[in-house]
Amino acid sequence: MYYEIHPAKILQTPAPNDPYFRQAWEFCRDWALEKTAFVLHTSGSTGQPKPIMLTRAQMKASARMTAQALGLQEGNAALVCLNVAYIAGTMMLVRGMEIGLTMYIVSPSSQPFEALPEETDVDFAAFVPLQIETLLESQPSRLDSLKVILVGGAAISGPLLTKIKTVRALVFSTYGMTETVSHVALQRLNEAIEADKSYQLLTGIEAAVDERNCLRVRGDVTNGEWVQTNDVVVFTGERHFQIVGRADNIINSGGIKIQLEKVERAFEQVWNRSTRYFAWWKPDERLGQRLILVLETSEVVDVEALKKGLAFFLSPYEIPKELIRVEKFRETPTGKVDKRATFASTQSL
Repeated sequence: MYYEIHPAKILQTPAPNDPYFRQAWEFCRDWALEKTAFVLHTSGSTGQPKPIMLTRAQMKASARMTAQALGLQEGNAALVCLNVAYIAGTMMLVRGMEIGLTMYIVSPSSQPFEALPEETDVDFAAFVPLQIETLLESQPSRLDSLKVILVGGAAISGPLLTKIKTVRALVFSTYGMTETVSHVALQRLNEAIEADKSYQLLTGIEAAVDERNCLRVRGDVTNGEWVQTNDVVVFTGERHFQIVGRADNIINSGGIKIQLEKVERAFEQVWNRSTRYFAWWKPDERLGQRLILVLETSEVVDVEALKKGLAFFLSPYEIPKELIRVEKFRETPTGKVDKRATFASTQSL
């Protein structure tokens, strides 16, 4: 089941009965009536969810930047398959209303195209990694039929990136958050030549780093105010940067500082499967913070072989002291892995 929204006709369109579709309709109607401010909530993937007030001017600026960067035009069609209660889904609606895109709204699922007739043409869509991975396995032709695809909300694994490179549509990884009104930088994932691993700032975004080398950005999308992140970055050019990891993902284990993302990247090289995982920590009387790896699988893992493989990429201190298998990760409402809740659930077993 899907719901179709035409920006020019929204005020003449009756409200749908389905609660989820009605939520999208109400936002678009408020936008058409020129509502000036909206309250959204952060996803909770990096901290406690919190409400944030965004102005119409900020959201319009973000939509304009995206239209310019991706070449979106009035009359294009967009698939809206991300939760419209959160920034990624909300901004798909804003882009539709501002640019004049025909919008096909479907409830968030791992198979968003199942709700649309096969003959429905779509130019533009945004997915989380789990959605695009599922589509690459089941309906790759639907992805090829698109013109532009955004992927965000979670890290993209090496095996998934390899599959993405086969997609004919332009595919971009996004960098942003609720506070920056969705993405402020994009990285092309499937160029003919080896893709640059750097994100490029969108036009109108200014960036700098603090004493921790954590990124901060500002522009019309932030009302000209600096938004400080906890993302440790390295600039590879004037407007290009690579993400090292999050400053709050550095643990101190026995006096050694360990970047959790470095451990995850090494594990990806050894594991080389699409199974989800993350590096985390648990309290330890001797070490303070004990490094662990949490893996979403029921498969028996050869821990010793895994440790030997990790030794090629990590120091002995950076190799996880424990591996915890979880049948199903906990997720936030936007489909991101909720690391805190997942770890807490392992403690209660």
